[in-house]
Amino acid sequence: MISDPQELWQKACQELQKLISPDAFRRWFTSVKPVSFESGRLVLSADNSIYPFWIEENYATQLKESLGLAFGRDVDYAFEITANHHAESTAPNDADDAEPKTGKSPHANDLISRYVFETFVVGANNEFATAAAKAVAESPAKIYNPLFIHGAVGLGKTHLMHAIGHQIIKNKKSNKPPKVVYVTSEQFTNEFITAIQHGETVKFRKRYRQADLLLIDDIQFFAGKLSTQEEFFHTYNALSNGNKQIVLTSDCPPSEVKNLEPRLVSRFEQGLTAELGAPDAETRLAILKAKAAEKDIRLGDSVLTFIAERVKANIRRLEGALNRVAAWVALNERKVTQPQVEELLKDFIQQEARNALTMEDVQKKVVEAFDIRMIDMTSKKRPNNIAIPRMVAMYLCRRLLTRKSLQEIGEAFGGRDHGTVLHACKKIETDLAKDENLRQQVNFLIQKLEAAR
Repeated sequence: MISDPQELWQKACQELQKLISPDAFRRWFTSVKPVSFESGRLVLSADNSIYPFWIEENYATQLKESLGLAFGRDVDYAFEITANHHAESTAPNDADDAEPKTGKSPHANDLISRYVFETFVVGANNEFATAAAKAVAESPAKIYNPLFIHGAVGLGKTHLMHAIGHQIIKNKKSNKPPKVVYVTSEQFTNEFITAIQHGETVKFRKRYRQADLLLIDDIQFFAGKLSTQEEFFHTYNALSNGNKQIVLTSDCPPSEVKNLEPRLVSRFEQGLTAELGAPDAETRLAILKAKAAEKDIRLGDSVLTFIAERVKANIRRLEGALNRVAAWVALNERKVTQPQVEELLKDFIQQEARNALTMEDVQKKVVEAFDIRMIDMTSKKRPNNIAIPRMVAMYLCRRLLTRKSLQEIGEAFGGRDHGTVLHACKKIETDLAKDENLRQQVNFLIQKLEAAR
C-alpha cells in the first residue's frame, strides 16, 4: 500500500484528470503539492487560500474519489498555505520560535500553522475562552486541567486549541520539545480500532499517554462508543496523574453530551469549561479585515461591511463568503461592486434568512402555547404555571438557536446567568422523558418554530 505522499498524489492526479476538464486541472491542481501522509490523512500545500477554497467548493467529490482510487480506500485530506503567509510574517519571531531547530517538529502533522493567538480575533463572544486558553498555554497543567471549550460549529474552537499547542511549543523551557498530540475524536477512535486489529495497542497507548499536551477536537463524537470511552478514560487518568495538560472541544458543555459516561463528564467538569458564542457585527468586521490582510485580499471597506452585516452564522461561513468574493476578483481581475457581491453570496444570504429565528420569536410562541404574558418571560415570578413555560422557552432557544450562548439566552430572560439556563434545559430534558403531555406540547412548538424559519 502507498505510504509516500508524492506517489499517492501523483496517482490521485492521474485519476483526477479523468474526472475533470484539462483546463480545470491545470488551473487549480498543478500548483498543489503533497506535504505529508500519515494515519490516512494527506496534507497538501497551496500558494494561497483561493486554491483550497475553490477546490472545496467545486471539486471536493472528485478529489476524494481520486484519492480513494489511488490508495485503495478512503483518504482524508487537508490544505495548508505555504506562500506569503501574512500571519507568519507579522507574528513576532513566529517562524523561528514555533518550530524546533533540530529534530522532527512535535506538531508538523498535527497543528495548523496559521492557527495561533496572533491571528485569533477577540470579541465579546470569545473573550473569556481566549483568556482561559492563553492562561493554559502559559502554565500548562497548573491552572485549568482539563480546559473544555464548547460552542457551535465554526466559532473558533479548533483555532484556539491549536494556538495553545503552538504557544506551549514556543515557550519550551528545555532543549527537548514538548510532545504535542492533536486529533479529532474520530481519529482517536479509528486509531484505537486499527491498533486492536493489528495488535498494536501498546504503541497506541504510548503515543497518547506519553504526550505532554493532548488536544482532542469534537469530543461529542465519543458518544455511545463505549470501548473508546473506556480507553480514553484510562488515557485521561494517565495524563492527569502525570501532570500533563488536556484540552478538549465540543459543540456543547460536558453535561449535555448525550451517551457520555458520567465518570468522563465529571472529569471534564473538574477543570474549566469555556463557551464560544457567535460574534457580533463589530467582531465579524474585524475578523474579515484580519482574514483579508492575512490572505492579501484587497476589498473595500463597504464590501467587507456588507459581508459582515449579511453573514452572521459563524466564522467559517464568514471566511467562506470572503473567499468566494476574493476568488471572483482574482479570476476577473477587477473590482467588485456591492450588487455583484450580493449576487455572489445569494445562497449565503438566503441561508441566513432561513435561520433568522430569534429568541423573541421563541418566547412569543411559548407565551401563546401556555397562555401567559410576554412579561412573564423576564419576570422573577416562580410559580409553576410561569416557571415551566419560561424554562421551556430557554430549552427551545438552546436547542434551536445554537449560535446563542447560555449567557446570551440568560440575558434575554431577565438577565439570568448561564447556570440558570443550563439548569432549566436539564430540567426540561428530564421532564420530557416522563411527561407525555409536555413532550407533545414541546414537539408541537418545535414544529411551529422550524416552519417559521
